[in-house]
Amino acid sequence: MQKIPLTVNGAELLKAELQRLKSVERPAVIQAIAEARAQGDLSENAEYDAAKEKQAFVEGRIMEIEGKLSVATVIDPTTLDAEGRCVFGATVELEDLESGDEVRYQIVGDDEADIKLGKISVSSPIARALIGKSAGDVAEVQAPSGIREYEILDVLYI
Repeated sequence: MQKIPLTVNGAELLKAELQRLKSVERPAVIQAIAEARAQGDLSENAEYDAAKEKQAFVEGRIMEIEGKLSVATVIDPTTLDAEGRCVFGATVELEDLESGDEVRYQIVGDDEADIKLGKISVSSPIARALIGKSAGDVAEVQAPSGIREYEILDVLYI
């Protein structure tokens, strides 16, 4: 089974979601099913169908999260010693060589990625281009608009 990399924060977020699903969502769905059953004929009961559908979603998500956590490799970026290279968990400051814009991204697992928060997936084209490079290197990224070049200004393990 393939290991899934997660940062400490990402693992905590998944654990919190799992706890919420088990302690809040699952009992609410069970209650909704019980209330819908009390209405009688289940063959034409939209509330019952909706509750069963939500139950399937909740149970599926619980199984998905438990599966991911069981094969997760949790990496704490603050304990990394990658000698200044871009690795999973690192925060990278970049300059777009075409526009001069500076951006800052943390390379995280697929479940944690959120571009608005400056977190990019380790499997994204930009992260794949950055892995293994150091400050001062130029990374070429294949974007939909063509090849973009980013200079790595700094690599932080925070």
